[in-house]
Amino acid sequence: MDFTINKYKELLESLQSAGFFFQTFSESLQNKIDKAIVLRHDVDLLPQNSLRFARIQADFGIKGSYYFRAIPESWDEKIIKEISELGHEIGYHYETMDQVSSKFNPDIYRDQGLKFYKEELIDKAFELFCENLEKLRELVPVSTICMHGSPRSKYDNKDLWNKYDYRNLDLIGEPYYDVNFDEVFYLTDTGRRWDGWKVSIRDKVSQQEEWVKQGLVFHSTNDILKATSLDNFPNKIMFTFHPQRWHDKAFPWLKELILQNAKNQVKWFLIKR
Repeated sequence: MDFTINKYKELLESLQSAGFFFQTFSESLQNKIDKAIVLRHDVDLLPQNSLRFARIQADFGIKGSYYFRAIPESWDEKIIKEISELGHEIGYHYETMDQVSSKFNPDIYRDQGLKFYKEELIDKAFELFCENLEKLRELVPVSTICMHGSPRSKYDNKDLWNKYDYRNLDLIGEPYYDVNFDEVFYLTDTGRRWDGWKVSIRDKVSQQEEWVKQGLVFHSTNDILKATSLDNFPNKIMFTFHPQRWHDKAFPWLKELILQNAKNQVKWFLIKR
């Protein structure tokens, strides 16, 4: 069975045995290492699952980066602090363009036009971003951020940075801007599969087509396990995990499988539309 806690442990063991060094995202920006892995975790839901991942990594002597959304389903202050105390990095998983747009009536700006509406939307979203970032920094240090994909929204949360610069907020990195994916291979469990770019709205990078040509395509975790010892396996990798997808118990594991397969069908429709 894939996407279980035991399978996750197998993956960490395999990567360690292959000689990889593990860095947080912020460390990777400040100290380039030849054979390194960044373990990124998007804490979309079930933060207790992320805490379990963080404890497992601590047992392995590994550090990762954990990005929390500013919503009740993700934001658990006790868990945020505990993960930080284990030596992991905490970041902000922002989605304020989506959050603000859902409460923003474009009809009010009909006379001013769409451009004015978009400007106002970005300003309000940036204001909320700063508020949430400050709240998170009251709990733990934060030096990096990562956008939440919000696949059902017509707005890309990264649109904030078309006007503003996150570096002016003492932030040093955002993966979709500050990782050179010509040098760093990207693997994400989006869609509860490792080739989930096929059903992803925003969690993908432009280098994917070239990686496919090179045969760097992995569907299951077992596919990755088999490849870690091969000569053509990349030396620099960023993994993105969504820990709410990984379970040991049968019922939540099966529930996640069914729900994610249904979501994949919807996202496939949105991509093809």
